[in-house]
Amino acid sequence: MRVKVIVIILIYATILSCCKSKTESNKEFEHEQVAENIVEMNNEQYKTAGIELGKIENKVLGNVLKVNGIISVPPQNFVSISINMGGFVKSTTLVQGSKVHKGQVLAIIENSEFIDLQQDYLESVNKLEYAEAEYNRQKELFKENVNSEKIYQQAVSEYKTLKTTVLAYEQKLALIGIDSKHLDENKISRTIPIISPIDGYVKTVNVNLGKYISPTDVMFEIVNNQKLTLELTLFEKDIDKVSTEMKIRFYLPDKPENEQNAVIYQVGKAIDSDKTVKVYAYVDNENPNLLPGMYVSALIETTNNSVMALNDEAIVTFDDKNYIFIYKGKRQENNKEINDFIMIEIKKGVSSNGYTEIILPDNLDINKNKIVIKGAYNLLSAKKNAGEMSC
Repeated sequence: MRVKVIVIILIYATILSCCKSKTESNKEFEHEQVAENIVEMNNEQYKTAGIELGKIENKVLGNVLKVNGIISVPPQNFVSISINMGGFVKSTTLVQGSKVHKGQVLAIIENSEFIDLQQDYLESVNKLEYAEAEYNRQKELFKENVNSEKIYQQAVSEYKTLKTTVLAYEQKLALIGIDSKHLDENKISRTIPIISPIDGYVKTVNVNLGKYISPTDVMFEIVNNQKLTLELTLFEKDIDKVSTEMKIRFYLPDKPENEQNAVIYQVGKAIDSDKTVKVYAYVDNENPNLLPGMYVSALIETTNNSVMALNDEAIVTFDDKNYIFIYKGKRQENNKEINDFIMIEIKKGVSSNGYTEIILPDNLDINKNKIVIKGAYNLLSAKKNAGEMSC
């Protein structure tokens, strides 16, 4: 009889234990059902996952043309410095990359011909003064019929000839940078300064001390890179898709992550032999790292319609559905900080250049939330592992 009682008690205890276990299991299952779109990470896991937060961006996607080209400058911002008369370089301190200002002395050139030119000018000025006085005297005498017309005409001819000669010398002096207004017999110089006509940077230096420079030699090349332009090559079939005022995103081939902006200001009207046409665009901002001659890749935005988009790394696919993760903040659990993320299903639109259009649920106010833009796949893996463990 005692044995039967013990057996009954054991059976009853087993049933109670099973019911309790089932109840706890159901509670656990109910908790998981409520939080099935939640991913939890402690601070250490958060750092390890390499998570970065950001916002949804407005991007022009889908309607872009990818073209290649080079960085250039307008003709007025690229100057080749030469001299109209030859000479020897007496001094210069410039090297490639030197910054120069408009009016700055780039080099000093020395030549005995500069002395001869100034001497000839001053002598002609003195002769002109005498010829002018003689012209005025003969003019008065001619009016009074004191001298002959022939003498008067000779005075006129000599005066006009010398006046022409002086004006010609003034222009020659101006070409080598000498102001004739400040020149007199006490200020003759054997050297002249070479002056920069623009602000910019020295691109090329072709001189050294003692070198003879002829009029055909380029001494320096100066570039003002505050107004850089893009010279892009567009295929004939795409000409009708491009017009002025269109926006461009461009980058150096080895740095695609560093996008910069430009705006088209001119589309070529002549097709080259290779069936291409040139497109020119102004670069928006000054960048000292951009130099004329650099190759670029560019995306021409042929439409102004923008969409909500995220970088491709922010979007994950699970069970043939697309998701993003929203960061909900921190909370305390068992004396630890826990980071909560909500997995939100979205629909994908067009994709271009590493970005994809996203279509969000109607009831989601995305402006109030931070989006996981890096590390989303690590969150998805954590979600999968959590699901396997719960099974």
